[in-house]
Amino acid sequence: MTPTRALAALLAAAALLPTALSSALAAEPPAPIQRLRPPGSTFPIASAVEVPAGRALVFVSGTVPPVVDEKAERGSLAAYGDTRTQTQGVLKAIERQLQSQGLGLGDVVKMQVFLVGDPAKGGKMDFDGFMAAYREFYGTATQPNLPARSVMQVAGLVVPGWLVEIEVIAAR
Repeated sequence: MTPTRALAALLAAAALLPTALSSALAAEPPAPIQRLRPPGSTFPIASAVEVPAGRALVFVSGTVPPVVDEKAERGSLAAYGDTRTQTQGVLKAIERQLQSQGLGLGDVVKMQVFLVGDPAKGGKMDFDGFMAAYREFYGTATQPNLPARSVMQVAGLVVPGWLVEIEVIAAR
């Protein structure tokens, strides 16, 4: 092989190198998501979640409860139910939204929960009602992945009967 042909072959091989490297890198799956539990705690949240490079994040807007009683006055608390009922409806809606993106509740890495004080609880948020519904979806044998989560009481939401709004971030 002449020096000119050797140089041409080397340049041709070098031109293919970026394609070969990107194909090799693309074939390697991203590192797993790390979920850290609070030490010694059985509370169903992660204290931190690490999402490694190579994973896409999906941000789901605040999701609010569906009407559960069509006969009740629109916008009333009776139309949407108590905190537990509203949380169940919201988490089911989030699950459907995630499924439309090829994801599930187990892919949620961050959750922010806004609870309005329940008039039946003296204007305090019904954290127990929220947790009862949350535990149906998170920390179960079929769905053990836990998100980092914040829960806060807010003065109100857009519709007077809404007691719950939840935002999530999922990782693909």
